[in-house]
Amino acid sequence: MYADGKGVREDWPLARKWYRRAAEQGDADAQCRLADRYLFVMQGEKSDKPEAVKWYRKAADQGHAEAQFALGLCYEKENGGWGVPRDMTEAMKWFHKSAAQGYEDAENRLGIIYEVGADVPEDKVEAYKWYRLAGAQHQVRSGEKPGVKISADELGRTMTPGQRAEGERRAREFKPAKAPGAARQ
Repeated sequence: MYADGKGVREDWPLARKWYRRAAEQGDADAQCRLADRYLFVMQGEKSDKPEAVKWYRKAADQGHAEAQFALGLCYEKENGGWGVPRDMTEAMKWFHKSAAQGYEDAENRLGIIYEVGADVPEDKVEAYKWYRLAGAQHQVRSGEKPGVKISADELGRTMTPGQRAEGERRAREFKPAKAPGAARQ
């Protein structure tokens, strides 16, 4: 409530205090929110990226899809990562764990990475699969019609019919896992 100013005055330092109390008791969602507070500067607070990574990892290790995605971003960022050395192998590990739970942002990020071949071999079929999955998640969550995520359609125009069919098959056969602290968008 303090983080969003719901019913009380917005107060980031106080929000961080309450997130920390819950995080120290093992609450994965609080650990993820606390990590956000350390990563992003709010109301004059200082950023502490290594501390953010510590809390994202605690939540990610409990299967929290959003924290897994955020931890992947920390490893992916240019200039040495956010609080950790840049490591695309580690980033991809966390993106895949998050996407395996159906977390839309991770699915979309994997689509981008495979499409452009960002530190991994370019794989348009795999990119198409992840874009399709992210688009389906977006449709379910928002109620919007298919195609709201146009990345798959744009990429599909550059692919052969066989490549598109293979990407569709991979997307159909993908079965997201359900883990504790699963996808929360």
